[in-house]
Amino acid sequence: MNAGTFRQTTGRTGTPSAISRAQAGGVTAALLVAFLGGCSTPKVAEAPPPPPVVVVIPPRPSPPLGAAPNMTLPAKAADGSRRTVNTAVTPAQALWNLRSAYNVAALNCTGEQGAPILGGYTEFQKKYAKSLAAANKTLDKEFKTRFGAKAIREREAYQTQVYNFFALPPVVPSLCQAALDIANALQDVSAAQLEQFAPTGLANAEAPFRAFFDSYEQYQADLLAWEAQYGATRAEAANGDSLS
Repeated sequence: MNAGTFRQTTGRTGTPSAISRAQAGGVTAALLVAFLGGCSTPKVAEAPPPPPVVVVIPPRPSPPLGAAPNMTLPAKAADGSRRTVNTAVTPAQALWNLRSAYNVAALNCTGEQGAPILGGYTEFQKKYAKSLAAANKTLDKEFKTRFGAKAIREREAYQTQVYNFFALPPVVPSLCQAALDIANALQDVSAAQLEQFAPTGLANAEAPFRAFFDSYEQYQADLLAWEAQYGATRAEAANGDSLS
């Protein structure tokens, strides 16, 4: 082989070598990219968002014994005692108010429970007729002294308050039980002892009403607390907003 042939051959064989080097460089770059890609920090799976907070709203407080939701209660004195139509009354008035309570029970208590109450009240009127008449006269004098010419009107107005007090519908069933107890207690009370018994009997007749007033007052406090904590949330729910 001569020199010209050698150069020519070398030139031809040099071209493939350059291509191979270029290809090798490309492969190397691709491998490097793949390597670097494999060494990148893997993505961390994102935690799902927490579920929405479910607000469990307890039932709205309700008035005791099915009473109206807007009752006005007898006020309390500075010492915490509740002032009613039966507070600080005279002996004659205590007896007459006891009669009124017994009368309301006789008119409103029905069924098996009502029969002995009605019978007891009828007996009460007969057995203590003189004592009741004397109390009635005493009250006329007391109101005349306090109110003069307005005595009759004032006494009638007060007596209406007494009847309305004992006729409070949610408490009448409890009054019926109290009236039964009073009827039984009166079996051992003579006519001469009636005025002395009257304050105790009146307190027993009034006891379920005082208990009701206390429970209603607690209902009012519970309702205020409920409204403060859940009122806005409940209003949002009523408007279609989601609770969260």
